[in-house]
Amino acid sequence: MELKEILKQHLQQASDILNDFINNDQYLSSVEEAAQTIITSLQNGNKIISAGNGGSMCDAMHFAEELSGRYRNDRKGLAAVSISDPSHITCVGNDYGFKYIFSRYLEALGNPGDVFFGISTSGNSENIICGCLEARRRNMKVVILTSDREGDLQVDYEDLVDVFIKTPSNKYADRIQELHIKIIHSLIDMIEQKLGI
Repeated sequence: MELKEILKQHLQQASDILNDFINNDQYLSSVEEAAQTIITSLQNGNKIISAGNGGSMCDAMHFAEELSGRYRNDRKGLAAVSISDPSHITCVGNDYGFKYIFSRYLEALGNPGDVFFGISTSGNSENIICGCLEARRRNMKVVILTSDREGDLQVDYEDLVDVFIKTPSNKYADRIQELHIKIIHSLIDMIEQKLGI
């Protein structure tokens, strides 16, 4: 296949899955509900703690830094942090196991009313599930950004999650991740506009 055709194929797939998302009111409503959950937490003086693995960790970091730092306009910083400190991750991974890297952080820093914002394209990330369990123990709100694949989170742990943001999926995670970053940017804009900052 010609290189240009590979490019066009990627762009067409991305366009198709984005249109699927735009035309599904359930998908859109979940983003709105997540935004309101986060807004309420911030209004009450709480914080957002985000987490993910691999590319999803990069998205979790991006989400937190654009809340605490800057998105489109100058405004006050918002209380958000990602679980991405390599010394914490390697310490906990070495001493307790990789599945506990997020839950241990929440045990240390999570407070009632905070939001755990977990990202898992598959819905099967064991450390995200453990994070949900710990967040629940600490009376935190839980928002999960995932796909419509029937992962463990949706099947076995649905009662741990306040809001599922699901995206359409195909057999490749990159299409899901592309929608995730669009949702993250939209969430930040919704939060900024609703808080009037």
